[in-house]
Amino acid sequence: MRWLRLQMGMYVLLTAYLVQKGSAESRPLEGSAPQDADPREHRNDRNAPWPVRRGSELVLGMYENSLAIAFGLVFLLSFWLHAATGAASYSEEQELHGAAAVTTWQYLGTSQFWYESFQNWQSEFLAVAAIVGGSVYLRQRRSTQSKPVHAPHAETGD
Repeated sequence: MRWLRLQMGMYVLLTAYLVQKGSAESRPLEGSAPQDADPREHRNDRNAPWPVRRGSELVLGMYENSLAIAFGLVFLLSFWLHAATGAASYSEEQELHGAAAVTTWQYLGTSQFWYESFQNWQSEFLAVAAIVGGSVYLRQRRSTQSKPVHAPHAETGD
């Protein structure tokens, strides 16, 4: 589950900068997207969120990247929680076999921790690759995540 947060965070960041010809998820190959607009030009919009209207440069900068920051923090928290709970379980098993218990920091260096982590990582990133890659050639009528059924494969974005 923790890798899902990293996966989504990377998805958010990479779709902000990378393009893939034919992907419904991609930014346009040429020109700009509505998400490219500088929020500083909208400080007088009545309905703009508070950080846009009144936030300092620091607050606005954080707000501009808040989605990636949130996913990053949730990933780090879940990574740490996995290490802490895994260390307790691993230590219990070690003690049953006459070995010493480990701290959370020590558990981070064990092959068990990284084996569990990479098993999750592989499946989650494979899922994202399938979604992004599949969106070039496959369609789902009425889905906002798909290109229109009639759209050519090479068409990118909205």
